[in-house]
Amino acid sequence: MADSHDHDHDHHDHGDEPDHAHHDFGPVAFALITVSTSRSLDDDPAGDAIVAAVGDDGGSVATRELVDDDYDGIQGRVNSLVNRDDVDVVVTTGGTGVTPDDVTVEAVDPLFDKRLPGFGELFRARSREEVGTRVVATRATAGVIEGVPAFCLPGSENAASLGAEIVTAEAGHLAGLAKRDEDVEDENADDGDSDTDADSDSDES
Repeated sequence: MADSHDHDHDHHDHGDEPDHAHHDFGPVAFALITVSTSRSLDDDPAGDAIVAAVGDDGGSVATRELVDDDYDGIQGRVNSLVNRDDVDVVVTTGGTGVTPDDVTVEAVDPLFDKRLPGFGELFRARSREEVGTRVVATRATAGVIEGVPAFCLPGSENAASLGAEIVTAEAGHLAGLAKRDEDVEDENADDGDSDTDADSDSDES
């Protein structure tokens, strides 16, 4: 009886949730940044794994870049890429650990308009199966910047592959919702301008 009650309760809750599926879009165009002072794009197993996952999901990579482990450099590139019309999602790989030169999270986090803690939680939960308690050193994170979802993945090939699996599964959905939020904000801003114009006309008359 308890199981039946729980099932009915869950069904009721799901029925109250809004249907966001119609906001999904695709194919999704990614910008990929490898953060490393020692690697090159020709020697980038983590980046290659992300590109493969994107292709397998039917997406595309609009640009693939290499940035040194530098706070200003990382932040500047991410900030630039989210403003490109041909980029729907930004993914970084590398610099999410705890060594002194791991500054990707510090550089990207201030740019987030909204954070997506569920991504890091899920990534660490799934990573624990492979690395055990060492998962506590993983700071993979995600958020939305200017209507564009951005994900910071670790620099190891296995971790990047796992992260990319999660990212590609939800990228279209998140990008559609994030752009919808941005459109709503733009519409509200336009409405505000209209009200201001109306008040101005009223004052003049």
